[in-house]
Amino acid sequence: MKHDASRTIRAIQWLTFFLADVQTGLGPFLAAYLAANGWNPARVGYALTFGGLVTVATQTPAGAIIDAAHHKRLLVAVSLSVLVIGAVLLMGHLSFIEVYAAQFLIGGAGAFLAPAVAAITLGVVGAASFDRLFGKIQGFNSAGNVATALLVACISYHFGYRMIFAATALLAIPAAIALSQIDPKKIDYARARGGAGDQTRVTNESFSLLSRDRVLLAFLAAVFLFHAANAAMLPELGELLSKDNPKAAGPFMSACVIVTQLVISLSAAWIGKRAATHGRKHLLLIGFGILPIRGVLYTLTHATSLLIAIQLLDGVANAIFVIVSILVIKDRTAGTGRFNVAAGALATMVGIGASVSNTIGGILIQRFSFRVSFLGLSALAVCAFALLWMTIPETLPTKSSEMLPPGSGSRLHVHFAQSDSIARPPQLDPNRGGQA
Repeated sequence: MKHDASRTIRAIQWLTFFLADVQTGLGPFLAAYLAANGWNPARVGYALTFGGLVTVATQTPAGAIIDAAHHKRLLVAVSLSVLVIGAVLLMGHLSFIEVYAAQFLIGGAGAFLAPAVAAITLGVVGAASFDRLFGKIQGFNSAGNVATALLVACISYHFGYRMIFAATALLAIPAAIALSQIDPKKIDYARARGGAGDQTRVTNESFSLLSRDRVLLAFLAAVFLFHAANAAMLPELGELLSKDNPKAAGPFMSACVIVTQLVISLSAAWIGKRAATHGRKHLLLIGFGILPIRGVLYTLTHATSLLIAIQLLDGVANAIFVIVSILVIKDRTAGTGRFNVAAGALATMVGIGASVSNTIGGILIQRFSFRVSFLGLSALAVCAFALLWMTIPETLPTKSSEMLPPGSGSRLHVHFAQSDSIARPPQLDPNRGGQA
């Protein structure tokens, strides 16, 4: 039994690695591909924005579907197939209809993949072990991003941009193999949605409790502000550098992306362990606090080596956010069966914040300067830090709170005695099986 569980966990890790491969190939390189095929910057921007809007609009409904789905492996397989169809469409004649159809498929499918894998992981290991394992999984995700960035750069240089999408489709094969190695009997349906006991359905009351959780709502607001400050910083830096040295901007951006992903890959497992033993809030404060410092540092130098060094801070902040934010969602939704809905709402705030960031940054650059834009985004980051510090308590449950009988109160009641907390039932029996 233990050997089978370990095999399933390894399969989840490799599935995450290869899914990062597939999605990276369909992401940052699409703009260059369209531009190389005669699309002007405005048309490229509209197409990319459309794909992003599809993902943002789909995230929360996708979470509800993942919560309701008993066959989560099938949901991942279908989403992966849809991504492959989108990649194949981009290999053809790049008409308006084909590009937008591909973006619709890619954006919609992307909203399901990472949340579904997180749900499968929660269903396999349970809440008690999720923290540590999720950090390791994010390490695999970042390693996949680095590997794909290098592979795609090599393919595009030797064979052209079109072959990137052929490689993306081929990389779906090892992802499908890894998915097939996940034992469906190890996925507990109730546990995978943050449910309790033998819960097979979730009442409207649990959703109402979730929507009234002021801590959760404040955290989502802080996430929005964080990404409203964060998303535009690196693209603006690349834009600034390209004005002076266009040839150096591309390699610099690639180096920054790789540095960020390497930091996440190397630190993810440690962050997961640290969050499990010492709590979430101090890590989140570090991640949120780094962002305004980074924005100010961008205004002080344009030396390439120093800018790449500053990008290490971005890696630390993103590693903390990617891992710890999901753990906060898990803590706040324990026992409600709404883990994936809340995770979808988190992803929606990330997407909306990123869109707003580019708008705010662009306006500040147009009306003032790059320096004012970086400082303005840093001010937003300070607001995000202040909101997190003042309104979000520690959410790591204590052992005593996990032993509370049903209906006696929540884990967060033990920490803070807050009337707005959601009631948390005891942990599930980890040996209980379920459906895929």
